[in-house]
Amino acid sequence: MAEERSLSICFVASEIAPFAKTGGLADVAGALPIHLASQGHDVRMFMPLYSKIDSEKFALTPVEFLRDIQIRLGSQVFGFSVFVTKLPGSEVDVYMINCPSLYHRPGIYTGEWDEHLRFALLSRAAIECCQRMGWGPDIFHCNDWHTALVPIYLKTVYQWDRLFANSKSVLTIHNIAYQGLFPADVVPNLGLEEHRHLLFQQDLEAGAVGFLKTGILYADVVTTVSRTYAREIQTEAFGMGLEGVLQQRRRTVVGIVNGVDYEIWNPQTDTYISQTYGIDDVAEGKAANRRDLLSQLGLPNDEGGPLLGIVSRLTAQKGLELTFEPLTQALRYLNVRLVVLGTGESRYEDHFHWLQQTFPQKVCYYRGYNEALAHMIEAAADIFLMPSRFEPCGLNQMYSLRYGTVPIVRKTGGLADTVQLFDPASGEGTGFVFEHFDSTGFAWALKTALSTYRKPELWERLRRNGMQEDFSWQRQGAEYERLYARLASSG
Repeated sequence: MAEERSLSICFVASEIAPFAKTGGLADVAGALPIHLASQGHDVRMFMPLYSKIDSEKFALTPVEFLRDIQIRLGSQVFGFSVFVTKLPGSEVDVYMINCPSLYHRPGIYTGEWDEHLRFALLSRAAIECCQRMGWGPDIFHCNDWHTALVPIYLKTVYQWDRLFANSKSVLTIHNIAYQGLFPADVVPNLGLEEHRHLLFQQDLEAGAVGFLKTGILYADVVTTVSRTYAREIQTEAFGMGLEGVLQQRRRTVVGIVNGVDYEIWNPQTDTYISQTYGIDDVAEGKAANRRDLLSQLGLPNDEGGPLLGIVSRLTAQKGLELTFEPLTQALRYLNVRLVVLGTGESRYEDHFHWLQQTFPQKVCYYRGYNEALAHMIEAAADIFLMPSRFEPCGLNQMYSLRYGTVPIVRKTGGLADTVQLFDPASGEGTGFVFEHFDSTGFAWALKTALSTYRKPELWERLRRNGMQEDFSWQRQGAEYERLYARLASSG
């Protein structure tokens, strides 16, 4: 580790893999702290104890000195106790806040009337636990709107406690589309009524309060999950109403690309695929996995043309409508195969179902999510399609690079930061990147990819370029370490 001293980091998140997961936040929360701890930092994590978490499977143990703690939120008093376990694959302690009245629900997120209380309590409980531990973290790292009140709580409700006098806060925005907007009348229940003047007054006048906006105002540093997304969210096109406050904080807005867990996503060790492979036998390995996948899906394996893959949530964010006409034409006139894995909005599901019916020998659409199939598609496909309208970071394009699966992406967010346009003249680049959000741009990228596929030497170079890229947490986590160190030494 390059830094002179180890740091103490309190990491607070609404979901942490493998305990509870709905998206990329859980993956980051389950991986970054392991890297930080491996570098000698004291990392302690806090999350809710949802009823869906298997206490026996994860060997949860009650923390005796963190029992029957009471916190007043407005007119209500909530009691909670804490259980602890290790983050699998590490010695990192994960403290789970047990408050059945708030967290024993069918899902992680509910949309019920008390959603603001569920996550205000999590933020307060994490700080209360640190007090009882006698532990003043150098950094409080909070994530998304659910824990975005930690910075203002440190500066108001807990300002009296000198234990936190030198603590700094980092807020990571994983997806700005989710902001934690609530009616303004919940402010007393957040325990912030006497600090109402510190909240965004225009929002209060309009009858609303935003957790994420409040976090952006009071965190010492705001990070997001790619450099390009950090710039994009300061614009009207991508800021979703928060561009103004982000522009005010622009000197403290930092983009750091998420890391990939190569223990899980590695074609050399992947237990889900029929034949493992590396950079020196990628052609043979992908051919074997292609045969196996197409056989399992009931599609004929004509090795003369490429296999296209999509693994995605089927939502407007992912921009898959751009593929509709170009893919239909390619399937009609060219020797290509398409495998799609995902679920979401009916317009996308209906279209891919129609493609499967129209081209039954060329297309398979699997509605839902299947972890094994996701790995098999990455290993078998030649080209991966990811034409996102916006993409804070994205992970599948980085998985694809490691598997020698050439990505077609739009130049936005983390896609712009992780995939470089292939230049056949120089042999540099890792994929096919189009700029404008329209089907013409995607059609150009697809046509160029298919043309390059028919040139074996160029295609081999392109695949090797991608497989040599390194987006490990060892590399990406070091950027967080440097950020923490600067912040902790800033006085």
